[in-house]
Amino acid sequence: MNIHEYQGKQVLAKYGVAVPRGHVAFTVDEAVKAAEDLGGPVFVVKSQIHAGGRGAGRFKDNPDGKGGVRVVKSVDEVRESASEMLNHTLVTKQTGPDGKEVKRLYIEEGCDIARELYMGMLLDRESSRLIIMASTEGGMEIEEVAEKTPEKILKITVDPATGIQAFHAHQLAFGLGLEGAQVKSGVKLIMSLFGAFKDLDCSMVEINPLVVTGAGDVMALDAKVGFDDNALFRHKDVEEMRDEEEEEAAELEASKWELNYVKLDGEIGCMVNGAGLAMATMDIIKLEGSEPANFLDVGGGATAERVTAAFKIILSDPNVKGILVNIFGGIMRCDVIAEGVVAAAKEVSLNVPLVVRLEGTNVEKGKQIMAGSGLPITSADDLGDAARKVVAAVKGA
Repeated sequence: MNIHEYQGKQVLAKYGVAVPRGHVAFTVDEAVKAAEDLGGPVFVVKSQIHAGGRGAGRFKDNPDGKGGVRVVKSVDEVRESASEMLNHTLVTKQTGPDGKEVKRLYIEEGCDIARELYMGMLLDRESSRLIIMASTEGGMEIEEVAEKTPEKILKITVDPATGIQAFHAHQLAFGLGLEGAQVKSGVKLIMSLFGAFKDLDCSMVEINPLVVTGAGDVMALDAKVGFDDNALFRHKDVEEMRDEEEEEAAELEASKWELNYVKLDGEIGCMVNGAGLAMATMDIIKLEGSEPANFLDVGGGATAERVTAAFKIILSDPNVKGILVNIFGGIMRCDVIAEGVVAAAKEVSLNVPLVVRLEGTNVEKGKQIMAGSGLPITSADDLGDAARKVVAAVKGA
């Protein structure tokens, strides 16, 4: 789960991370009041959407105008910027051409920036440990730095048995070129970031830019914070920060049913149990000359109701021209899958080809349920056969 920048800063500030003062605003009047409370003389008006590149982005109704992050020097300019930004659609390289509507702003005090740095924490799949990345190239996308000047990225892996140690933080501080009192400030911020990451079950924390101010303080000027969805039951206060309007409607619906769903750009909808089998299914669809429309894992203990919900989510995508259900029943019984597929197909008035490959527990019973349903369901013997049949049906349609 992702949260907005201002929420991320509020969370990190509780752990002692230095951040500029600021207030969230949902209306122009609230933005003006926030600026008056801050007192100036410089303000930063920031669009709050779940996407990067806001500053370089442009609003759909004014592509030649200013971006989604603006530095202004009066309350009147705050009012003007807020009017141009709130309820307008911001397009960045991460939003795609459709952009995202800006429904809230963050009004922040200006900052005297001497240097811009980068700091990120995330889980490293290779080592199954937390990795801390830092760079002197703040303000740039870290992917771009990794591609062009990888030597400018510092990496430290933290042993979960010991956690972060002071020498880790000092190593990063010195690597970033911090000097004198800046080192103490930087070490405190790094240790605080780690505390927040660990306590809140974060999946990622990114500070870009991390700035050194003219006064020598080290401060988080931006904050991107993501959380492990599977751990949210431990953090109800964090879960309350969820902005459902920023999430893909189908993915949000899937999360309510504890389904793993990711929308893709293809035309073959997939419903599979198990992430590995899902990846194999998508690969074979591509091998047969088509593209998957989604990743959807119903898990090992799905009920007929969850399968029905999964089916509806797949069909909510107008690009879907055919559906492939590929279930290997172990914990997941094939008859339960079949009941869910039949119920969903009847409920939504299925009008695209449906190919089902079942194998495992109660497979014969599952096939009988589908055969007796009266629906045009095509059975397949194996995964390759299923992929060929659904691609042929879609291309012949």
